Amino acid sequence: MTSDAVMLGSTVKVYQNGQVEKALDDCGDSPNAGHLRKIYGKMLDRGEDRFVAKPAHAEALDPIRAQCPNFADVVDDLARFIELAACGRSLPNLMPVLLAGDPGVGKTYFSKCLAQSLQVPFHFLSMGTTTAGWVLSGASPTWSGARHGRIAEALIEDPFANSVFLLDELDKCGGDSRHDPFGALLQLMEPETSSHFTDEYLGVDLNASAVFWIATANDLSLIPDHILSRMQVYEVASPTLDEGRVIGANIYHALVCEHDLPFDDQLGEEVLDLVAQIPPREMRKALLDALGTARMAHANTLERQHFRQRGKPARHPIGFTPH
Repeated sequence: MTSDAVMLGSTVKVYQNGQVEKALDDCGDSPNAGHLRKIYGKMLDRGEDRFVAKPAHAEALDPIRAQCPNFADVVDDLARFIELAACGRSLPNLMPVLLAGDPGVGKTYFSKCLAQSLQVPFHFLSMGTTTAGWVLSGASPTWSGARHGRIAEALIEDPFANSVFLLDELDKCGGDSRHDPFGALLQLMEPETSSHFTDEYLGVDLNASAVFWIATANDLSLIPDHILSRMQVYEVASPTLDEGRVIGANIYHALVCEHDLPFDDQLGEEVLDLVAQIPPREMRKALLDALGTARMAHANTLERQHFRQRGKPARHPIGFTPH
């Protein structure tokens, strides 16, 4: 990636200092007043403006093309949008993306790589919990132990307004009628309403319009139509053996460089063929394990025998065993 592949496009106000000051004055003596004052103080200290990272051209996505070849359709569409944004004055407000496919095809890995390519922070949100709505939009300050949501936290803490948020397992989204996570998502994914999203805990308007949303799912039938219609949906297939070789080679190279390990720069053909058969979500773990085994054997070249065969853990019955 060239040095000018990503540039600072502009700044955007993620909240209004006047609203924060008023909320600070109105804290009162609620159970969470002390924590609220601390958060409002941090918001005022950090200021209301955040950068928006705007790629100078689609070459910013070149690294991810090599790292995630089975996501070519997604990268191609993002590249078209980035080229349009780069030649005009618009900010890179990317349409929310939904990555559908079997577990292990590399959806989370792709999302992390995309954030790295765009040089913005990455946030992982597990949506398969009963508190997913609270995680998004915070809980009422009248509740003991309540806190602001992850969206507010990122907009306050991150230097950028267009961080990448991964909504993992959107099809397993929990919640109840009192705090429906899909209701919060609907507001966050609509351009007209995301610019004044209200965190229930903070009680101030937040501008989340520049946030880039990526969701993952295995079963699209479990996601409401009004959410699906606001996302660009991609069916992601498992990588082919050739694509698996590319992914494995990139993960291995990244591990060796990241940890400054005394191993060969590239994997041998036989090992690449073996790694290519491992699901992308398991590759990093398998390679780390094999690298550790190799070092135990005082080897600097990764060989097939360094990879251990791992089966699924046995399920043991709970309770009394009849005799």
